[in-house]
Amino acid sequence: MEPFRLVIDGKKVPTKQCFEVLNPATEKPAGLAPLATAQQLDDAVAAAKRAYKSWRDEPERKRKAACMKIAEKLELHAEELAQLLTAEQGKPLNGLGSRWEIGGAVAWTQYTANLSLPMKVLQDNNEGRVELHRKPIGVVGSITPWNFPVLIAIWHIIPAIMAGNTVVSKPSPFTPLTTLRVVELMNEVLPKGVVNCVAGDDDLGPQLTGHKDIGKIVFTGSCGTGKRIMANAADSMKRLTLELGGNDAGIVLPDVNPKEIAEGLFWGAFINNGQTCAALKRLYVHDDVYEEVCEELVKVARKMPVGVGTDEDAVLGPVQNRKQLDIVQDLVADGSKKGRVLLGGANDETKKAKGYFHPITLIADLENGDRLVDEEQFGPVLPIVRYRNVEDAIKMANNNPNGLGGSVWSRNITEAKRIASKMECGSVWINKHGMIQPNAPFGGVKQSGVGVEFGEEGLMENTDIQVIFS
Repeated sequence: MEPFRLVIDGKKVPTKQCFEVLNPATEKPAGLAPLATAQQLDDAVAAAKRAYKSWRDEPERKRKAACMKIAEKLELHAEELAQLLTAEQGKPLNGLGSRWEIGGAVAWTQYTANLSLPMKVLQDNNEGRVELHRKPIGVVGSITPWNFPVLIAIWHIIPAIMAGNTVVSKPSPFTPLTTLRVVELMNEVLPKGVVNCVAGDDDLGPQLTGHKDIGKIVFTGSCGTGKRIMANAADSMKRLTLELGGNDAGIVLPDVNPKEIAEGLFWGAFINNGQTCAALKRLYVHDDVYEEVCEELVKVARKMPVGVGTDEDAVLGPVQNRKQLDIVQDLVADGSKKGRVLLGGANDETKKAKGYFHPITLIADLENGDRLVDEEQFGPVLPIVRYRNVEDAIKMANNNPNGLGGSVWSRNITEAKRIASKMECGSVWINKHGMIQPNAPFGGVKQSGVGVEFGEEGLMENTDIQVIFS
């Protein structure tokens, strides 16, 4: 098995050591990833720093053209990338799986390439002219997770280079292969050093976040790691964009038709097998429709085929890694003791089976204070909580340190918007959940992060402001 290479200064760079990346559906090697050394990380940052001196001065139209060429490269290699992504991440090729993710990466690149941050005139009168300019920051360090390796890498890299920065990307050690290949393709159209990629273990992260020549860190991942990144970046006052954990709540009002909303609820919770920061992770249902919503959710969930990602019929796959599967199983075991298992649940046979599969699980009759409600499960499990008063449901939804997303389900859009305005989270969807889009800023409040991504606001996060008075 030929090992993958680091991408530094426009070249594919071998390493002395490699590590196996496992296919979570089979527990067999999906590929060999390069294990970067501290020196190779320094080399990547140095290459990005050199490239920045010329890249920042390129006119916006040239940066746009380069990003559009990246989109063309991704589209040309879409099936190759999807197959590799399924092999290392486990998600199915079809449905909202690998082919969808690669298509999303193409679309996001194209949209972002057409954004612009022109100079803004704040004042122009007899007292003088005041201009606000957006300037690139320098070298951006990107650290990506294992749930959407390609799409999130694009979210980090494309706005950074569109704004005139250069990038050093560090993918998760669970899913580095497709990101390395994507950066290889980027380097076929970009000047050398503009985007570099170093793969390695978790020790590489602190070296990146504390590096003196990096001006900004963009990170998607857990709240705990985000807090450590903030601390590590403090000495050099690095700019930060952190999209951290979510424990998104959905509130179902009594006027809904349970049959009509069941599939939307299911995909809000179980997209990417529940391994999505902005997935629906706690469902609060009014007493009047509680049992019927539970019943309709079970009907939808029973129809969803789970299997190896290369099975063209599968719509859900395994949990991505053993560590996360253990977390899911622990929370399910606890929830099963306290709630009513409607579907799935703890299963000794599942633990013995090959691959990191966990059955789709719905557990009713839980409440705030139960671990499965309070803690982010990040897997194919949904706790369901009964409520009788909508103001109580809002309080329960807000009673969590996270605040990424939320949703309200109702026929009365005016009332749904009223409730949405009271929810303490960065995004609220009505009669759907988690449907992000490139023109709408996305980010969390409370402990779910700092800053936003997407749209003009996300592009601005990759700049510093300079005001010129004349």
